[in-house]
Amino acid sequence: MKKGYWISCYRSVSNPDALKAYAGLATVAVEAGGGRFLARGVAAQAHGVGVVERAVIIEFDSLERAIEVYEGDAYKAALTALGNGVERDFRIVEGA
Repeated sequence: MKKGYWISCYRSVSNPDALKAYAGLATVAVEAGGGRFLARGVAAQAHGVGVVERAVIIEFDSLERAIEVYEGDAYKAALTALGNGVERDFRIVEGA
C-alpha cells in the first residue's frame, strides 16, 4: 500500500497566536492518527513562486489514512483554531 503525505507550504502568517494554537491541536490529531512529521520549519531556500516561510511534510501509512485524519474531528478543531491566521497551500498526495 502506498503512503499518504500532507504537504503544507505557508505563504504568510498574519496571526502567530492562531498558528501556535493550531500547531498544538494539529500535532495531537496527526500523531493520534499515526502521522509522522518528516519536516517542519522555515524553508532553507525557495524557488519559482515559493517564499521562504514555514513548510511541513507529514507521512501516513496510507493515502486513505491521511484523508481520514484530515476529515476527522480533531483536525477540524485545529483548523477552527487557525481560522484565517495564515495563507498556505495544503495538499494531500499519494506516495510514489
